[in-house]
Amino acid sequence: MNDNAETGGQAGSPAPPDRHDQRWQALHDKELGDLRDVIAQLLIQLDHLQRQQDVAQARESNVIQLREANEHLMLATFSAQDKQADAEASMQRQTNFLSMLAHELRNPLQPIAYANTLLGKLAGNNPELPRLQAIIERQMNHMTRLIDDLLDASRISSGKIRLDKSILSLSDIVGLAAEASQPGIDKRQQQLQIVLPPLPVYIDGDRIRLVQALSNLLNNASKFSPENETIVLSAELVGKSVQIKVCDNGMGIANELQPFIFDLFTQGLQSLDRAQGGLGIGLTLVRSLVEMHGGTVRVLSSGIGLGSTFTVLLPLIAPDEQTELATLPLPPLSTQRPLNILLVEDNLDAAETLSMLLKLAGHAVRQCHDGVTAVELALKHPYDLIICDIGLPGLDGFTVVERIRATLPGKQPFFVAASGYNQEQDRARAVRSGFDHYLVKPVAIDVLLALIELHVR
Repeated sequence: MNDNAETGGQAGSPAPPDRHDQRWQALHDKELGDLRDVIAQLLIQLDHLQRQQDVAQARESNVIQLREANEHLMLATFSAQDKQADAEASMQRQTNFLSMLAHELRNPLQPIAYANTLLGKLAGNNPELPRLQAIIERQMNHMTRLIDDLLDASRISSGKIRLDKSILSLSDIVGLAAEASQPGIDKRQQQLQIVLPPLPVYIDGDRIRLVQALSNLLNNASKFSPENETIVLSAELVGKSVQIKVCDNGMGIANELQPFIFDLFTQGLQSLDRAQGGLGIGLTLVRSLVEMHGGTVRVLSSGIGLGSTFTVLLPLIAPDEQTELATLPLPPLSTQRPLNILLVEDNLDAAETLSMLLKLAGHAVRQCHDGVTAVELALKHPYDLIICDIGLPGLDGFTVVERIRATLPGKQPFFVAASGYNQEQDRARAVRSGFDHYLVKPVAIDVLLALIELHVR
């Protein structure tokens, strides 16, 4: 019983682990560990793949954004190119329009000028006649200046103004500018005082353009000054430059307007009747022409009613480096034989008045009014001089001269273009076509007669 009791007591304690179970447990633990390692590796790979996918998506997104940016850039480029082309086309249309406008405005000025001259030669001794002629001439000159200013503004905007430079005397430039402005100054009973350095001063510049710039400043000073005032043009040497000042005691310029006074179409305050007139172009031309000569221009005014001072600074040329160019004087009209002249002009009034003036000067004149007839006449009859308009029906003036020069044997006549077109390309084409000289309407009869004496006789 005791043995059994002992045995029974032992049966209540745990049995020792079976070796098979131990091996299975160890294998199970190992597999679990391996599985955990595999899962960990898979998670790492999944994370890596996710990262790669994120990078790829980011790259794809960047590529899409870059493609879209390139497309926007291309569209913007095309748009900018279209706008530039439109702007250039618009500028060309503006230039062409202004050129045509000037041509159409100049054409009626020509017969008016010639008729005015004929009045003085043919009319009686009415004491009012000279005064009326002077009025017509002043208004014509004013109209011509407005047309020239419009064309110059267009050329400046398109960069088409070219300078014909030579060595110039400052006194010569100032004298010509004063002469050009004197009629307006006299009309307002004003005085012009000129103060120049005692020694000669020389400038490398375009005579016509510098005279234009200074006369614009003088005209501006006269226009905005009361009657009986004095306008002062003075010059002094400042280092290697000459400083030219135009001072007036006129209406002055408001402080807020002075920074913009040289901008195109800018003018100061004017009364409702626009008594001063003008297009707001003159000062723009002054600045552009002065800067093209390597100079500067500025304005100083203490305000409305306190006058203005415009100061131009231009580079000097030392007198010992250059010699002054003398102006070739026009010879007096000679009493040599009369010339046979063919006048080609489609404006009948202009043709008739110019023909009368040339006949009064002793010349024989034949008129025609289209290009085809001009060629036919030139090949049938000998002419010393052919004065030809450019804008003709049938054949234009360029073609007329080309055909005559190509067909006419022997001595050629002297060809003068008289045109309302005043663009540089028109002058260049006239030279290529065979014209000897180019005059812009309205052509002053004394200029034409002097040209005849210089080159045709």
